[in-house]
Amino acid sequence: QLLRIGDFSRVAQVRVPTLRHYDEIGLLRPAHIDKFTDYRHYSLDQLPRLNRILAFKDLGFALDEIANLLDDDVTPEQIRGMLRLRMADVTREMREEAQRLQRIESRLRQIEQEGRAPAYDITLKQIQELRIVGVRRIVPTLSEMAELRCAMYASIYDTLRDAGVRNAGPELMMYHNEEFVEIDIDMEAGVTVPVKSDAALNRLPALAGVQLNTLAASPETVCAVHRGATLDVTQAIVAVFQWMADNGYRCAHSAVRELHHYGRENELVDITAPVVLEIQAPVERI
Repeated sequence: QLLRIGDFSRVAQVRVPTLRHYDEIGLLRPAHIDKFTDYRHYSLDQLPRLNRILAFKDLGFALDEIANLLDDDVTPEQIRGMLRLRMADVTREMREEAQRLQRIESRLRQIEQEGRAPAYDITLKQIQELRIVGVRRIVPTLSEMAELRCAMYASIYDTLRDAGVRNAGPELMMYHNEEFVEIDIDMEAGVTVPVKSDAALNRLPALAGVQLNTLAASPETVCAVHRGATLDVTQAIVAVFQWMADNGYRCAHSAVRELHHYGRENELVDITAPVVLEIQAPVERI
């Protein structure tokens, strides 16, 4: 039984312009076109194909991709492969949106703090020279930061394990950009190590860019201890830079450091859980 396009639209619950578009691009041709009136007619037997089109479309596939999926030459294994790729894309998009939501919540908390007394005790102290095992990378975008931070620390701890270093100190994350950026973020992860571990570490080949480095001493360093969620550490950064502006200091030519007092970042299950870390900004007088 053939149905006119309007009736088929009601049965399939698909708008007529959509059916016409599918016809134009060859995705779903009418079963019959009246040669005198050009009216399109569809068969109920076409519903399974239309439903597959709508299912793939709902999964986020583009129409040209759906055309390939509906091709008779495409094997079930190929379809499963495309679905796995789509699932990975959706998972990544969900992770990025979750991170965006967390940043929005952090910004809201920052706004709520406006007009209140500073929540941080700022100190000016001297930081001694440090030996670290570190890796420095350019993070392409903010959305990739969490994954790359995890990989950087994983490489460092693999190196320490292979070298037999068991008494490593706290973690650091250093930001080398001279201004806030959302792309090409120059970051360096590090873990402090005792000098006596140098020999063991120097015998190892570099793993994923991991190197033994020395962080120069900083005679004057503005510091603020943050107790709270890691996403809210921007509040401590704001407090540090506000103190610098109020007291005639500016950043020296050294990276701003984030020192972890809570343990390993990769073992932090909930990034909203309260932790203790310290922002350290090497400074000089204006």
